[in-house]
Amino acid sequence: MDPDGIDPDDAHFSDEELEAALAGFEKEFSDDAASDGKSSDQDGASSDSSVDSSTDDVADAVNEAMADVVDPSVGFDNELAGLLGNKAKIALIVTRVASAELLAAFCQLSDISAECIGSNQGAVAVLKNLDGDGPEAAAKDLTTVVSGMAVVLAVNRADKLEATMYMQGDAGQTFAPPVLFNSTPRFVEDLMLGIVTLVQLKSQGFEVVNSADLNHDQAMDILARHTRQGRAGRGSRIE
Repeated sequence: MDPDGIDPDDAHFSDEELEAALAGFEKEFSDDAASDGKSSDQDGASSDSSVDSSTDDVADAVNEAMADVVDPSVGFDNELAGLLGNKAKIALIVTRVASAELLAAFCQLSDISAECIGSNQGAVAVLKNLDGDGPEAAAKDLTTVVSGMAVVLAVNRADKLEATMYMQGDAGQTFAPPVLFNSTPRFVEDLMLGIVTLVQLKSQGFEVVNSADLNHDQAMDILARHTRQGRAGRGSRIE
């Protein structure tokens, strides 16, 4: 039996074992949040000046698009939803977790469909549910299941970029896009602005793990492998 109370060889995991596995990460995330608190306060001052990345008249854009389409299709419906802001063009969850595999496991256990990109600056989840408030719901669910983990949700709706911190299921501080991009991997900005696609990142050799490729037991096994016991009296930490 693993010191954390998880048996990687056990094919079935109870809710109690899941809770025990996730609880080990809480202290690590809390410590990270405390050490970063001072710099976050400084970044917050910059976020007061919002950056409006869209100067187009949305109504005119919709009317022009409708005029060009004789037989509306599903593709047009999706584009129209994007223009109106009813569907995000892209949404990312930025984390401090280094492993794409571990983030994908967290997403699977949180019932979130995403493709997770590994980075030594923090893995990023590219969300698949972009309808309505789907991205916000994903950030809430992830930080509720993985208690103590803070993430930043970055969303592009109707060419307007928004970045918001989430922790323990609640939305918190917002960031101006330049503040976010200065502290994240370069591909975050490129994805948000449509400069690069997920397929292109895969071709460039980035580690990408799809949460849909994991089942519950596989996700628990990944947590067990990424967890190790620290010194006596201290919680588990991420390798």
